[in-house]
Amino acid sequence: MMNNLFRLRTCSILKSVFSNLGENNLTPLKTTITQNPRFYSRKAHSKSKIGQRSIDLTNENNNVMEAQDALIEYLHSTRNLQYSDAENISRNSPHFLENLLKRVENEKDVEQSLRRVFCYHPINEFEPFFESIGMKPCEYSSFLPRKMMYLADDQRLLANYHVLCEYGILPNKIGRIYIDAREVFRYDHGVLLSKLSSLQVKGFTQSSVAKLVTSCPNVLVSEDFLKVLEALMNVGIEHTWFEDHILEENSYDWSKILETLCLIKGFGFSKEGLKELLRKNPTVLMDDSGATTISLIVFLIKFGASMDDMLLCFKQFPQIKIQLFQSNLKKGYHFLLEIEMDNDDIASTIRTHSHILGACMLKSVKSLLGGLKSGKKRLCDIIMENPIELKNWVLGKKVKPLPNSKHEFSEKKIQFLLNLGFVENSIEMSKALKLFRGNGGELQERFDCLVNAGLTHDTVVEMVKTAPQIINQTKEVIGMKIDLLVNGLGYNVSSLVKFPAFLSYSLHKIKLRFAMYNWLMDRGKVNGTLALSTVLASPDKMFVRVYVDRDPEGLIVWDKFKKQFSQNE
Repeated sequence: MMNNLFRLRTCSILKSVFSNLGENNLTPLKTTITQNPRFYSRKAHSKSKIGQRSIDLTNENNNVMEAQDALIEYLHSTRNLQYSDAENISRNSPHFLENLLKRVENEKDVEQSLRRVFCYHPINEFEPFFESIGMKPCEYSSFLPRKMMYLADDQRLLANYHVLCEYGILPNKIGRIYIDAREVFRYDHGVLLSKLSSLQVKGFTQSSVAKLVTSCPNVLVSEDFLKVLEALMNVGIEHTWFEDHILEENSYDWSKILETLCLIKGFGFSKEGLKELLRKNPTVLMDDSGATTISLIVFLIKFGASMDDMLLCFKQFPQIKIQLFQSNLKKGYHFLLEIEMDNDDIASTIRTHSHILGACMLKSVKSLLGGLKSGKKRLCDIIMENPIELKNWVLGKKVKPLPNSKHEFSEKKIQFLLNLGFVENSIEMSKALKLFRGNGGELQERFDCLVNAGLTHDTVVEMVKTAPQIINQTKEVIGMKIDLLVNGLGYNVSSLVKFPAFLSYSLHKIKLRFAMYNWLMDRGKVNGTLALSTVLASPDKMFVRVYVDRDPEGLIVWDKFKKQFSQNE
């Protein structure tokens, strides 16, 4: 009787199920029956370690999924968080879930057990939230509120979090923003979106703004980035430069970048020159927020580098990362020490040819001396004669033994001096060989630079004999000073004939003296155009006494110009 009732009941249930499937146009799922291996082999009783590990992993994964589902249900249904928030938190807080599972590790039904835990022991919701936005427990522990444990109690945090997510910033990137710019999450309604939009107004795309904010959260709370942006746009650098050179894995201090930019500009760069430098080598500004550049500048100053030397170094900066440049330069310094070069000569080489030392990864001294079959003294002489020769001594480049006879560079230098009218083997020739720095080819290039500026050959010969130091400078520096004389100060190039020493003064001293002179002329304190020697040759104290003191405000303006031009002689 009981068997009949059981059959009838089973048939009734099956009929009802298939009826519902038909009404909903559903097809019954195929049932897969898994055969029990115990019926076929005794060996199945002893499970392998691999098989056991596989089952353990499966159980572990199932437990994690059940814990995630329980946390989603709690956050969404009980705590009324948006489902997307609840899901993101539960799926991306593995450390928090691991601790949860430890509380129910001996329970069979993990999900049900966790429901009980949530019911009687509410969790601190900020912990899984902070972990889900990319923060580690050691990072967020100090940020946990003391008097709150429910996310819903901090509506500003959630509102600004939603703004960032909706803008296109991945949730797991938001933790960095919280760490570096926590005040963003205290903004009132509309403020954060307004700041994001203001960056788009500057020309950035929405995706670029998202990348920028992720890399540099402080752009949302500091005005320094906008100052840097404005300064670069003034020299022709567009916003796309940032898109190309900002890396998400790096962090940037825009106040330091701004300081570095102002320092570089202070060397006397033109807008076009600064634009060229930053386009060719953005690491000068962006690497370690300019700290490497500052360190390089301090290194050069230790060797007596002037503003002109700095300007020339950065104008000729090679297309390599500044950290590598600085590393090569320091190794080059130790190379010069190792070959026992005189300290003054080391300082001179670093000041005037830092761009070569920084671009070269030099061979070891031992290896080079062996390849050249030369002594240290001769190596020093070659570098002082022609520092460009350093480029031939880099790693990976073969070197040939030096000839035993007098090397080519001295012969060219002697020939150059003979062309100037010096007598071979004379006392004057001997003195000139020591006075003129550089090889014959370089000296000739500098000489030609003066001739090409509009002076006659014979005139330049007399100028060089009168003031030999003028062609101990590179042709680039000579060119800059002639350009300043003619296009900046309004003098004719022929004025150099009477005062060739003009080319020996630093650009900053020239600019300072003539800025003051022009101010005095505008005030009617000096008449007409003074000779170059009158403006430049006198010491500062005499210049102040004779000219600056002519106006009651002269000293104030003089000090202002001194700061402006950052005189460093």
